[in-house]
Amino acid sequence: MGTTVSEGQRRDARNTRRRLMEAAAALFAERGYERATVRDIADRARVNQALLFRYFGSKRALFGEVIAHNGEEQLRTTPPHELPETALRGLLGHGAKEPGTRALATLLRSVDSGDEIGTAVRAISDDYARVLASLSSADNHELRADLALSWLLGIGMMRVLVGKEPLADADPDEVCALVTGALGTLLDGLPAADGRP
Repeated sequence: MGTTVSEGQRRDARNTRRRLMEAAAALFAERGYERATVRDIADRARVNQALLFRYFGSKRALFGEVIAHNGEEQLRTTPPHELPETALRGLLGHGAKEPGTRALATLLRSVDSGDEIGTAVRAISDDYARVLASLSSADNHELRADLALSWLLGIGMMRVLVGKEPLADADPDEVCALVTGALGTLLDGLPAADGRP
């Protein structure tokens, strides 16, 4: 007679998987792919590290799922005209408590971690660029979207990785107001910095 999996076991497995995803998302955003260890992810999720391999197969596979989930979640739940500010706040660390807001920070901290990671980075970058392109009615809307995304990632790099002052300690609200105001000239579908359409 075969064994059956109870509803409680399935629920526990889903909960364990969710905790691993949340722990990995936080650590990848804080440290990047290379410096976030399997042991640290399992410890933060309060599970045995063997469960990470059971549910995901490898750290790389877990990273791919985190990048895809966080990026898709942010793109799914954020109106296009709010995406630049939401992504920027995730990079600035302000309002980045929700896993989905850390998508670009995770991507930025892990960009040089190998071919498979590079593939995941390119895929999520393409998704962000597609949404940003929808904010411009110009003929060169795809170029404008790539420029906007490059600027957002550059700001994140200078603040998070380089620690360039005064940007590193600048108030996120002030940075967002300046950046979204300037992006309004590049992406004509953004509301004005003062909230007017």
